[in-house]
Amino acid sequence: MIFSYNQLFEFTKGILMQIGCPEKDALLAADVLLSADLRGVDSHGVARLSGYVRLWEKGRINPIPQIKIVHETPSTAVVDGDGGLGLVVAPYAMQVAIDKAKNAGTGWVSVKHSNHYGIAGYHAMMALEHDMIGISLTNASPLVSPTFSKERLLGTNPISVAIPADKQPPFVADMATTTAANGKLEILQRKNLDAPLGWVQDKEGHPTADSNGVKKGGALLPLGGDREHGSHKGYALGAIVDIFSAVLSGANYGPWVPPFVAFLDPDPNPVGEGIGHFFGAMRVDAFRPADEFKSHMDNWIERFRKAETTPGHEKVIIPGDPERELEAERKKSGIPLLAPVVEDLKNLGERFGVSFS
Repeated sequence: MIFSYNQLFEFTKGILMQIGCPEKDALLAADVLLSADLRGVDSHGVARLSGYVRLWEKGRINPIPQIKIVHETPSTAVVDGDGGLGLVVAPYAMQVAIDKAKNAGTGWVSVKHSNHYGIAGYHAMMALEHDMIGISLTNASPLVSPTFSKERLLGTNPISVAIPADKQPPFVADMATTTAANGKLEILQRKNLDAPLGWVQDKEGHPTADSNGVKKGGALLPLGGDREHGSHKGYALGAIVDIFSAVLSGANYGPWVPPFVAFLDPDPNPVGEGIGHFFGAMRVDAFRPADEFKSHMDNWIERFRKAETTPGHEKVIIPGDPERELEAERKKSGIPLLAPVVEDLKNLGERFGVSFS
């Protein structure tokens, strides 16, 4: 089923206001959430809305947080999200990083006491309009086993980097440090499809194609899938995200990160506060003139686009290309939603008196 951006945006805003979010925060959170659907990251868009509501019901999301800086230097800060929606906390923190970069050349912000923040790319891309490079990281629920382990100790822990160009579109990398994000499994589950081998292991640590493998006690695998294909590198990347986001800020890390699903309770003996994020903003002209840099970024992008392709492939793509193209298409033609997601949203609307039609 296809829905317009405006319809989904107004519905999302309405639900968020019903759980107590001020209109300004509801508008921002809806913008972050819908940006995922526009860019084709369907696992992190409106399909997540009921999950946020369930966390609010459990008292794990504060709809009116007093977000504040609790420690800072001219170029760094730690932000306390006061248990707010990560969809609101993260843009606040990224703006702090941008403001610091304006003055110091670079800005670096680590966040504690937050929640799931949507797609990493949204926050990294905030830097682009300021001729800055943006970096966005977050830790997440422990669903990932380190290489050689059966235990779930890390999250999917995404990394996003956004780099401005001149005439070419920006370079925007936005990726989990696992072979696939958990949301991809959720989509396969809704479609009753198997997962490719290399995504999941069962509870005994054996490879499995069962898309419900994590629910059955298994784990997601680090980027690479197994040691022979480089999973130790994916494990290291996920660990770096965890440390920057949480050990640096005072958030929970590793197996202590609170689960996104409301039916699982957080660890009764936490090592920090909430979920953690990390943001960076770097002024291009802190390194070389911005126009000069962006001209060379155009040259870089154009050369990679002209790369000779392997058989069966038409072109080499630049990180951010598929999402940008899909965003343009979905703004024009609408956003497709799976039937279970539509049913979930309709039930949510009936419950809170917000029309979904």
